[in-house]
Amino acid sequence: MPAYAVWETAVFILNVIAFMLIGMQLRPIWTRLDDTVRLQYAEVAGCVLLAVILARVLWVTIYGATLRALVAHGVFHPNSTMPIPTLKGGLVVSWCGMRGIVTLAAAFALPADFPNRDLILLVACSVVLGTLVIQGLTLRPLILALRLKTENTVTVEVARARGAAYRAALDEIDSDPSEAAELLRIEYRAVLTQAEGNPDGGVSVSELPADPLRRRAIGAARRAILQLREAEDIGDDAFHQLEEELDRAELNAGG
Repeated sequence: MPAYAVWETAVFILNVIAFMLIGMQLRPIWTRLDDTVRLQYAEVAGCVLLAVILARVLWVTIYGATLRALVAHGVFHPNSTMPIPTLKGGLVVSWCGMRGIVTLAAAFALPADFPNRDLILLVACSVVLGTLVIQGLTLRPLILALRLKTENTVTVEVARARGAAYRAALDEIDSDPSEAAELLRIEYRAVLTQAEGNPDGGVSVSELPADPLRRRAIGAARRAILQLREAEDIGDDAFHQLEEELDRAELNAGG
């Protein structure tokens, strides 16, 4: 968990620095171009930006239509973690093709004497800026206009897997007659009730003392969600969200 926190911060800082350095290098390129060349470069950048957006829309639309046709004819049977793409959902996914630091890094990796390197750099920056601004600012109005239903597959999987995990934890300590085990069973039943009553929310962290019994129960819960992922009953996103919950619980239990 400390590693996740450190690397998320490091990646954020590196992205900020990279965009700053790229902006500092673009200004000299733009200032040494005359007006005619600037206009030509702007036309090329606009055409490439349009091609990038349309190519993604076309690809995602064809993919969704093909998958729906295969499922309708019984050729393909998706697992429980794979929702069938809809036309409206495909439009939103295709509009989420914002480009970022990887596009710019690939352009700046070209040698200094590469033919038309300045044009490639300006086009790459135009694609990044255009997709972030145009698609980023219009994504919410597009979702509202399509009136998409709230179908959060990850939330459904997390709720189902959370229930299975805490039931496995209860089963692990069910045969223990000690008072500590009974207190832990009461706590986990309350957590299970909370998880079933509020599938979209998390679970509260216990303040009870750490003990090996709690760590044993958490181990059973961890094995349960691992089995669900291996059986493809839940996807990686749901698994990692629950894994983080169990990591925090285990740390609290002195694990």
